[in-house]
Amino acid sequence: MVGSLQDLLLAFVNDAQRNLKDAFDIWAQSLRAQALVTVILTSTFLAWIICPPVKTSASPSQIKSPWVSYALVSTSLFLLSLSGGAWTLLVNRYVPEPYLDEFFHIPQAQVYCEGRYRQWDDKITTPPGLYGVTISYLFSVIYNKITMLTCETSTLRFHNLSVVLVIVAAAAQCRNLIERRQAERVGKVASTNMSLYSFHTAINIALMPVIFFFSGLYYTDPLSTLAVLLSYRHHLQRVGPERPGLLSDVWTVILGVAALFMRQTNVFWVVVYMGGLEAVYTLRSVKPGAQEFLTTLHDPPLSNSGPDDWFFCLLTIAVTALCNPAKVLRQIWPHLTILGLFAGFVAWNEGVVLGDKSNHIATIHLAQMLYIWPFFAFFSLPLFVPSILGFITRPLQTIRSLILRPNALFTIPWALLTALLSAAVVRYNTIIHPFTLADNRHYMFYIFRYTILRSPLIRLLLVIPYTVARWLVWGSLSTTTPPTTQPSGPKPRTAPAQPKAAPESDGQLTLLDSPSSVSDTTPTTSTAILWLLTTALSLVTAPLVEPRYFILPWVFYRLLVPSWSFASVGIGKRIDLRLVLETTWFVGVNAVTMYLFLFRPYVWKDSEGNVLDSGRLQRFMW
Repeated sequence: MVGSLQDLLLAFVNDAQRNLKDAFDIWAQSLRAQALVTVILTSTFLAWIICPPVKTSASPSQIKSPWVSYALVSTSLFLLSLSGGAWTLLVNRYVPEPYLDEFFHIPQAQVYCEGRYRQWDDKITTPPGLYGVTISYLFSVIYNKITMLTCETSTLRFHNLSVVLVIVAAAAQCRNLIERRQAERVGKVASTNMSLYSFHTAINIALMPVIFFFSGLYYTDPLSTLAVLLSYRHHLQRVGPERPGLLSDVWTVILGVAALFMRQTNVFWVVVYMGGLEAVYTLRSVKPGAQEFLTTLHDPPLSNSGPDDWFFCLLTIAVTALCNPAKVLRQIWPHLTILGLFAGFVAWNEGVVLGDKSNHIATIHLAQMLYIWPFFAFFSLPLFVPSILGFITRPLQTIRSLILRPNALFTIPWALLTALLSAAVVRYNTIIHPFTLADNRHYMFYIFRYTILRSPLIRLLLVIPYTVARWLVWGSLSTTTPPTTQPSGPKPRTAPAQPKAAPESDGQLTLLDSPSSVSDTTPTTSTAILWLLTTALSLVTAPLVEPRYFILPWVFYRLLVPSWSFASVGIGKRIDLRLVLETTWFVGVNAVTMYLFLFRPYVWKDSEGNVLDSGRLQRFMW
């Protein structure tokens, strides 16, 4: 028995070495000077957008530092571009024909390339909402006209590589703006420099396996993510010190509608999340009314927030908004306009889904809000290292802090309540979509088969990992600094903090030990509530469990995670070592999933061994 296992393992290793050698030879032979020049130019251009090496401060003694930062950003983007290009090249080599959803998207793009813009395939739909792929196709047409490329399968797939690179720039700017807005809110000095934490976070978002995997296929997920990030970046600029003007309002509508063209469920992120954040931003600056207890916005940082704070946060937002409707409407009318346009489309289309509506009926599926936590826990595992190490090294102290901490989200009563609610959802609202069990090419098929579908008892016992994963996720959002004890109910009103003048940009990447670093600031309670609400709205109407539906909730979660510095480790004071582990983790997961997709195809057979689907090769994917 042992000998046979050793033989199987040796055969697998030899086969893997041979496949990887063939893949490397294909990639090396395809390298051209023109392609390398394109990659270098693209990387350096995006690096200039993220971290321009322009020194505006008076001191010339540090002129080399901006160029070191610029070189670091350029090199990182170059390696990401090279890796993404190799992935797409290998997909084109081993999977030259359209695969799965590409059977619909690529022919439609080719029709548009031929100028037949009124021809549309009614089968183009991805549950739970519409893939607004029209913009994606028009992007493909314009891109190909400029580059003089044909609309073949191989060239269309390369579009998403460019999109993923731009996602890095957009995500880095979003995280940097989040830090600046948080610093302004608490009165800290907000540097205009890009922080290294922001850039590394953006790189890891692009490397996130579900996003990076589809950078090599002609799917709309990367472009949809980019469209929402661009809307978010614009939103973060609107909630700065300067009041947004009419032009900013118009751009909000334009970017929001563009995001809806990518996927209809983006309406929740553009309208509910960003519109809600802008409403809170407006309410934070209003003067308290006669009932100061209720008209003063209660919005503590998440590190110091518990269930009672959540209640009072929602209550004071509602009361303050009712007392200041004109100011709120002035700020959020662009988001209401987007919502009105979306409602008009739904009325015209007689539903949200475009195409085959019979298989994509909206259903209340609360179990989605249980599945999301293990998904986050798997991909964000390195971020939980401090919490896990703390529990291993000081288990009694950790448990005691969870029980006794007054404003903790992890109190025993709260844990019991959420566990009971989770069990009720598992018992009465577990929905198994036919598509989940009908297609064994997706990893979700095997997850359901070996967990949820094993037995009712196992399904119920999964409440434990759901709860642990949820604790870890919220812990990563809220435990950057030791929480302080706060009394229940709204806190006394204090004068709003006035942000100090930001130091001039010198083109350097800010490290964690810099006096101007604000990467460790936790999000506010209102931001966490809006993120959770938007995530729920975007997921609970989908009967199908699909990893791609979790992309945007994870991206926004990842953008909100504060930094963590290890005081006992030298370099850990300057950079967040969790991000290094996260990069390594993502590279490993990507390597495994890409290898399985390229080199472990199989053929469908029925119970009698007859070949199905004309013997086409099937491949594992997200």
